[in-house]
Amino acid sequence: MEKLLDEISALAHKLSPDRIKAIALQIQRMEAIESVSQLTNLAGTSLVKEILNDLFVALKTTTVSSSELTVMLLTASHVYNKTKSSEVIELVWTGPKTSYVSTRQTEQVLLQVINAAREHLFITSFVAYDITSIVKAMNEASDRGVAITMLLESASKQGGNISFDVIGKMKSLIPSASVYAWTQKIEPFLNGSVHAKVAVADKNSCFVTSANLTGFAMEKNMEAGVLITGGEIPRLLNEHLIALIETNVIVKV
Repeated sequence: MEKLLDEISALAHKLSPDRIKAIALQIQRMEAIESVSQLTNLAGTSLVKEILNDLFVALKTTTVSSSELTVMLLTASHVYNKTKSSEVIELVWTGPKTSYVSTRQTEQVLLQVINAAREHLFITSFVAYDITSIVKAMNEASDRGVAITMLLESASKQGGNISFDVIGKMKSLIPSASVYAWTQKIEPFLNGSVHAKVAVADKNSCFVTSANLTGFAMEKNMEAGVLITGGEIPRLLNEHLIALIETNVIVKV
């Protein structure tokens, strides 16, 4: 059954609601569930044809009827597109602008994510300094009860790849924050760095950016990123970061 659900999900992801509906209506008219194999003529592309073939193979290992499969396809398509429509993605850019594309600045968006947090905020960066407005917003978030977690690169004396102790600095500037480091690296990650720059608020919004937490990144550098509100990505990114803690890939310092 799990394999069948996977193939149904893949179809919902690849095909429009109208195409799914057309396939579901044909299935509904079929007397024998074995006839589903004939639906490959509705595939359109070789990839979708392959998914339909895999669906048929998985279907033969279950007792699912044609009417049940119809409902399952329509439900999967509806849920996928409902979730997708609730997701908003915005382009973020710091640096020279043009009159052709409207963008928002890095500092503005990062402050938005921090200010939106009500329960939990997770921020990662390679370095962090000269960010008065960001530190102020994070302390204000802490004051309203937000649990703040940070993942930062360690200083070279602690086995990291930067010359100064950014972790100690941020712990002094934001005392309530739980700060983590990637100190115990294994192959193939030896000598690797915390180069990810993300901010996640309450599993509902996330900012993925090229910008470090520095004054130059907020105001002068050419930096690019996306702000994602709603949908699955903020939740998945938050769960991944938390899993790094739970599996001791990163440790609290």
